[in-house]
Amino acid sequence: MIVAIDGPAGAGKSTVARAVADALGIGYLDTGAMYRALTLMALRDGVAVSDGPALAGLAQRHPVELANGPGGVRVHVRGDDVTVAIREADVTGAVSAVAAHPDVRHEMVARQREIMRHGDWVCDGRDIGSVVFPQAEVKVFLTASVDERARRRHAELVARGERVDLREIRDDVERRDLADSSRAASPLVVAEGAEVVDTTGMSIGEVVDRIAGLARGVAR
Repeated sequence: MIVAIDGPAGAGKSTVARAVADALGIGYLDTGAMYRALTLMALRDGVAVSDGPALAGLAQRHPVELANGPGGVRVHVRGDDVTVAIREADVTGAVSAVAAHPDVRHEMVARQREIMRHGDWVCDGRDIGSVVFPQAEVKVFLTASVDERARRRHAELVARGERVDLREIRDDVERRDLADSSRAASPLVVAEGAEVVDTTGMSIGEVVDRIAGLARGVAR
């Protein structure tokens, strides 16, 4: 069974998807981490985020490795654990531009399908139910208001000791929404048959229970 969770930046997809996977006892694939890892490599190597072919070549030469463990998903590239580094502000600011390239998405989608070809998975991203696995048994579009998503992102960064301005984060969320929904390659859309879940005002537990309930209903 595949549970596909899509939605805009800051909707809580990764947090919810991990918890849903734990609740169902199945694997979790964080596609956003894959794009972030590629973005980090590009920034470190001096590859322009506007150069789609070069970015796709980088992804092909250095596949992102994800490992599920007791402490959550660990992300590795070129033998390095980049789990923390991919969440830094410079990566966040560039990842939408990297993910917009058709060549990049082609490489990443092929990798994601390869991983999920066997077993049961919860997978989150921008195009899982619409492009990567349109045949997923459960499709969810997770969203929340811009203010709510900005507040969550701000709290996450402050908890990590970063000094950030809430207004700047809100502007960045709106910019990423526009970039993700207007790109030519796999734009952010509500997949056909997806359940729209607005998490504004909901606890993580409530969201997880709702999605896990959908999956259990399908599995019966």
